[in-house]
Amino acid sequence: MSAPDSRVVRVADEKAPSYEQAREELTEVVRRLETGGLTLEQSIELWERGEKLAAVCEEWLQGARVKLAAAMARRADPSAQPDDAPF
Repeated sequence: MSAPDSRVVRVADEKAPSYEQAREELTEVVRRLETGGLTLEQSIELWERGEKLAAVCEEWLQGARVKLAAAMARRADPSAQPDDAPF
């Protein structure tokens, strides 16, 4: 097995990445897969990492959708009390 690429962050080694970090790493994973020249084992490992990163991105995006929908609902109903006051 080859040495791990320093650009690929292992989830077990640190907390979940931010959306931007996950997206950037996912882009790198895709680039490496598209470039080719990897063993089957390396390709599978990268594919699995890409799947995890895509799930992290989707989780962040889903959270953003929920927040946006809540903000729009509060704006549409001025009598609603905000969940968290800005000050």
